[in-house]
Amino acid sequence: MTFVKFHKDLVVYQKAFSAAMEIYTISKTFPQEERYSLTDQIRRSSRSVNANITEAWRKRRYEKSFISKLNDADGEAAETQNWLDFAFACAYIDENTYLDLYKKYDEILGMIVSMTINAKKWTFSETKNPNP
Repeated sequence: MTFVKFHKDLVVYQKAFSAAMEIYTISKTFPQEERYSLTDQIRRSSRSVNANITEAWRKRRYEKSFISKLNDADGEAAETQNWLDFAFACAYIDENTYLDLYKKYDEILGMIVSMTINAKKWTFSETKNPNP
């Protein structure tokens, strides 16, 4: 395992950022009437995954805070999948795009859950030296 110094070094962050940028690009093609509903919602939730991972990383000194922010990231990733369901049902995205993005968020969710379950490996504890 490579040493992770910054939140941007986390593979889950990189995958979530890439998926959010993909959603941003795809959502540009959504109809104008969706601008203040589906388009804004899917962009907001996909970006929020990264924001919450970033916050979790900065709060890793406190295991409960770390887990709480990861739970928020988990919720936002699942919400993004919900908006993908609507985008596909409304025929704003094709099936291949839908399945590809949905699968990416399944992987992101799995990584977030793994980090939550193994929070002690990611956080500082009393038995570890908190000094770099």
